[in-house]
Amino acid sequence: MSEPFDGDSMTGSSGDAAGSGSSGGAAVPGPFGDEGTSGPSGGDGMSYEAPDDLRAVRVFVTERALALGMSEARIDLLTLAVSELTTNTLQHTTGGGHIRLFVDGGRLVCDVVDRGAERPFGRAMPSAEAVGGRGLAIVERICDDVYTTTVPGGTLVRICLDL
Repeated sequence: MSEPFDGDSMTGSSGDAAGSGSSGGAAVPGPFGDEGTSGPSGGDGMSYEAPDDLRAVRVFVTERALALGMSEARIDLLTLAVSELTTNTLQHTTGGGHIRLFVDGGRLVCDVVDRGAERPFGRAMPSAEAVGGRGLAIVERICDDVYTTTVPGGTLVRICLDL
């Protein structure tokens, strides 16, 4: 697989499928609607800024994934993963974020970009007694691959699920 961002590095984690730590070569949009890097043709995205936007994010992801050919069972996993990431954006960063969905090489890819710091992956699942901290661990376990990298003005988390 080719490297994303014209050679910039991404760190990755695999869920159920074996991962290579690269994004599959698809270029991505700039963080907040600017085209700081080129995006894939036909990609579709939306921005979110407040907790009231999360329902619209889930509806957008569900409808877009269905239109892109993903099965309903896989859509539920994708929607859960995106919900966890976008909720983290609103809880731990400022300025909201942007999501973008597209198909690349038989996979549905969702980029979540926000103004936060790069997220650590490879997390153990917190204990049942822990109050929080499960969001990123859940994302890693339900997606086929998860990658993260810094982009101008923030961080991009890319999740991939096989169609």
